Amino acid sequence: MKAHDGMYIDGAWRPAAGRDAIDVVNPADEQVIGRVPAGTVEDVDAAVRAARTALPAWAATPPAERAARLAALRDVLVARKDEIAETVTAELGAPLALSQKVHAAVPVAVAGSYAELAATYAFEEKAGNSTIHHEPVGVVGAITPWNYPLHQIVAKAAPALAAGCTIVVKPAEDTPLVAQLFAEAVHEAGIPAGVLNLVTGVGPVAGQALAEHPDVDLVSFTGSTAVGRRIGAIAAGAVKKVALELGGKSANVILPSADLARAVNVGVANVMSNSGQTCSAWTRMLVHRDQYDEAAELASTAAAKYGDRIGPVVNATQQARVRGYIEKGIAEGARLIAGGPESPREKGYFVSPTVFADVTPGMTIAQEEIFGPVLSVLRYEDEKDALRIANGTVYGLAGAVWAGDEAEAVAFARRMETGQVDINGGRFNPLAPFGGYKQSGVGRELGVHGLAEYLQTKSLQF
Repeated sequence: MKAHDGMYIDGAWRPAAGRDAIDVVNPADEQVIGRVPAGTVEDVDAAVRAARTALPAWAATPPAERAARLAALRDVLVARKDEIAETVTAELGAPLALSQKVHAAVPVAVAGSYAELAATYAFEEKAGNSTIHHEPVGVVGAITPWNYPLHQIVAKAAPALAAGCTIVVKPAEDTPLVAQLFAEAVHEAGIPAGVLNLVTGVGPVAGQALAEHPDVDLVSFTGSTAVGRRIGAIAAGAVKKVALELGGKSANVILPSADLARAVNVGVANVMSNSGQTCSAWTRMLVHRDQYDEAAELASTAAAKYGDRIGPVVNATQQARVRGYIEKGIAEGARLIAGGPESPREKGYFVSPTVFADVTPGMTIAQEEIFGPVLSVLRYEDEKDALRIANGTVYGLAGAVWAGDEAEAVAFARRMETGQVDINGGRFNPLAPFGGYKQSGVGRELGVHGLAEYLQTKSLQF
């Protein structure tokens, strides 16, 4: 697609207030594929004012009409799915098959789920002598990441629109082209002017201006825990709501009764998918001591098969960061059994699929979010030890448990301090709430719980 040289504000593409621009680089070949404007405080202010002006009419729009507009948006995303996939592949570097199956398809499912919820949700309910109204929070500032660039926008915009909120989206500077495509889809779907606005720019300027804006009622942010803390502090100072989906260091716990080969192979695939750039990736594989050597060998073999099947990481900074973690793992005494810090290609921001064995819970690679194709295999003595290791980080976003008996896996999962757990390879569900415990965030996305983030309650007593 051709990049827009303006901002989508109040239903039209408008010139940016400043002249600075952001180069969009294809991480597979390091070529510039487009340029977008770097938004300023003035651009953000114009977008927020448009959203504030559009709010009363959109909030008063019957839910059935909002549902119809969301259904129309879903249909546009379906019609443009090939363009979406090609755009994500170009700016993120994801293999085209992954872009088609995940980056283009999942937003369709999420948008469709909120079209249905907007039509069926009980925005009014009775409780004794009271009537309770669920009303939109107001103007939403959405700051989204680059790892799932369209999904993360839809996961915020769709429930916000279903709730009757208006929204300003600030996408990641690495992946703004699919965000512009989404704004085109919003326009094509007939969503009224000002209801959704898009400002491209860098986080410390446009993102911060959006978080600080006094007319933004809720800030929804997905990204690192460090940035999430700053946004939470800004919001707390203004007594405004936040929804924060932050970092993760998820455990993949393989209990002795599990199908070891399946659990390991699926676990490796989970980490290597999207080049490891998934906040919920199961980057710590926990295996009982009696099965440890076999599991490590299986993981090494499985990772080696992904050598030419994964894309690059998003940019040079991320490549250096991931390679730095691999070097740190070696320096701290972990045993490298697949991959390594050397770049597998001369061009592009590629990182070799990497597996470490003999990782102990206190090592940096077992504690910090790497956000790359790096797996740590840890040994546990018994179930109590496995639970201690699984819960032994500041994060609590996701995880997995494998066991021969489903009830055994569920019993372990219930004791994990994490927001979502896959049981024996459970599949993605767009209706299930997603969000974290501890420093993995505040609030939930997806399904009815995601819709509730954008609502506030008012009770009338009779």
